[in-house]
Amino acid sequence: MILTRDVILREIAAGRIVVEPLVPDQIGPASIDLHLGDEIRVMEGGPDVVSVTEDTDYRAITRVRALDGPYLLRPGETIHGITRERIRLPGDVAGWLEGRSRYARLGLMIHVTAGFVAPGVASRQVLEMSNVAGRPLAIRAGVRVCQIVLQRCEGSAVYAGRFAHQEAL
Repeated sequence: MILTRDVILREIAAGRIVVEPLVPDQIGPASIDLHLGDEIRVMEGGPDVVSVTEDTDYRAITRVRALDGPYLLRPGETIHGITRERIRLPGDVAGWLEGRSRYARLGLMIHVTAGFVAPGVASRQVLEMSNVAGRPLAIRAGVRVCQIVLQRCEGSAVYAGRFAHQEAL
């Protein structure tokens, strides 16, 4: 069941859901808007062909850059962004990262895949951002670039994987 604004506010007040930093107008009817943080990870270096295996390390073919001005995301390019907000969810709430329609209409995909936010997570969220438009898009830090939709889980579980407490790209 998707959580609505009143339930989200109640869960935040009870300390069960934490979004830091948070301004109340970020909370919509059934989601919370999230801002793009101040760094990105871009594809640079590595082999011409990347083998897609469990052992492939994306860090070997990417570099972190400060997002201290506009970054021109080229058509067909994918970069990693990270939310400014740190999200902490209880074991019975999961989330889904979704793009915002206003940016999708420009050709910006915020989460190409892997948009699931597991129960029990306590981290900033990484975004796989792609430009499917026919022209460059200027990406800037601080823009409300996506939203998280929260839903109640049946039962309780806590994600303890490799990215459970990710704070940086």
